[in-house]
Order: sequence, then C-alpha cells, then structure tokens
Amino acid sequence: MSKLDQVLILDPPADLKFKGPFTDVVTTNLKLKNPSDKRVGFKVKTTAPRRYCVRPNSGVIDPGATIVISVMLQPFDYDPNEKNKHKFMVQTIFAPPNTSDMESLWKDAKPDDLMDSKLRCVFELPSENDKVNDVEASKAAALHSSALNSTKADPTATSAPGSASPEDAELKKVLEKCKRQQAELEKLAEENRQLKDETVRMRKAPRSDHMTTNSTSLLGRDASSASLPSLLVVIAAIFIGFFLGKFIL
Repeated sequence: MSKLDQVLILDPPADLKFKGPFTDVVTTNLKLKNPSDKRVGFKVKTTAPRRYCVRPNSGVIDPGATIVISVMLQPFDYDPNEKNKHKFMVQTIFAPPNTSDMESLWKDAKPDDLMDSKLRCVFELPSENDKVNDVEASKAAALHSSALNSTKADPTATSAPGSASPEDAELKKVLEKCKRQQAELEKLAEENRQLKDETVRMRKAPRSDHMTTNSTSLLGRDASSASLPSLLVVIAAIFIGFFLGKFIL
C-alpha cells in the first residue's frame, strides 16, 4: 500500500523564512488548511527543538478550517558562513469523528496511515534597502502613534486656529473662580464693617441720652438758681412798699 499524500495545504509550502537580525526572538507563521470533509490531526516536529518554540505544536483541524502555527526562533549568534540544516515536518492523520483521545490515535497509527510534509528553515539578513525601509516605517509608525496620542490627549487639537486650548480654558476657569471668591470676601468684609459700625453706634446711644438728661437737669437747676434772686427782690420790694405805705399813712 502506497503512502498517503498530504491532505493539508501548507502556506508556505516548502520554506520557513526567518528574517534577522537574530538578537531577539524572530517569529514566522505557518498556515495549515484542511480542504477535506474529514477531521485531521496534526503534529509539528523539528530537527532543532531547543532552538524553536512552536504554538500550537499539535491539534485537530475540522473540515474546511484553517489554523495558524507560530514558529518562534530563539535568539542566537548568526554566522552567515554556517550552513543551516534546520528542518520542520508537519505530520497528519485522519481523525474519526468521535475520537477525543488523539494520543492513543497517534500511538496506534500505522505508518501507512500517516501523512507528512517537510519544510526547510531559511535565515535571511535584512538588506540595506530593507533597513532603510524598516527605519522609515518605524519613524512613520512612531509619528502616527504620537499623532493619535496627541489627538486623544487634546480633543480640541483639530479645532480652528486661535481656539483656546484645554489648559487656557482651565486657567480661565480658575481665574474666574478666584475673582468670585475675592468679591465674596470683599462683600463679607463690608458686611462685617457695617456690623461693627452698628455695634459702636448702639453702644454710644445710651451715653448720649444720659448726657442729654443730665444737661436738661443742669439747665433746670441753673434756671431755678437764676429765678431765686429775682423772687427775693420781689418779696423785698413788697415788704419795702408795705412799710413805706404804712409810714406815710
């Protein structure tokens, strides 16, 4: 019995390309599409398991579905003269509809039930043009991000020229509030001054009345004292007249 052809469609079909520099993790994607009407189990294997991290590295793909595999190359010192021999293999098997124990299915599978595809790893260093393009793209992305952040932080940034910024509007509100508080303080000070004047006036009022009463009493006494000699003169005149009249008669 001949070996079964790979039922899945791989993208890319033959080479997994990793673009440097390799001072950080480099990730490339592998798409697996199941064009059949059956469930297909898969496994992803590599000849250098310590150098790569694959997520997910196994699973089941439903009929007509597509899954994306992330292959992450760990940082390393790249040597252009070193020949790369890293390879990947995608191994697949048809999974019965009601099968949930894929481990047993793989364990009991016969070689003729398995399908596989091999991929070669290709390391690429960026060219000078790619570096320039990457720098320009990074600058454009940074400018775009800065513009977005500025727009979010200042919603009025796109308003007409001459319009007040949020900081100016806030400062204006604070100044107006200070003016209102100052006016209230002046009003309170005026009311306090009026209350003090009223208190002083009320304290002085009884003294004035007392002084007026005393003055009236003194005037009455002076009038009485002034009228007393006159009365004596009148009485003396009456007596003199009486005696003179008696003497003449």
